[in-house]
Amino acid sequence: MTPLYIGKIAAAILTVITGCISWLNPDAAMRFTGLKTDGPRGLAEIRAVFGGAFIGLGAAPFVFRHPVAFQVLGCVYLAIAVIRTFSLIVDRSYNGSNLLSLVTEIVLGGVLIL
Repeated sequence: MTPLYIGKIAAAILTVITGCISWLNPDAAMRFTGLKTDGPRGLAEIRAVFGGAFIGLGAAPFVFRHPVAFQVLGCVYLAIAVIRTFSLIVDRSYNGSNLLSLVTEIVLGGVLIL
């Protein structure tokens, strides 16, 4: 097993863990992202999108056991990074968690695409 492949596995597992945290503890996801909800519908959305989507995307390489699944996950991270960069510039949202997320998305996306 190469270090790059180990990095891909770690990135996918980290994605699943992030999804599980958002699913099981949406308050933690809201604190990190700055999102706010005013009721159960908003909590359901945090659980579904930040939880379910990340769990599904992170688990896909293990379910399908095909290298392209890692690349798809990498494309998702890089697409998020592009849109986040747009938001940083247009919305002037230069805060620590946003910059940390951007760096993480670029690094994970790059590792997963290779």
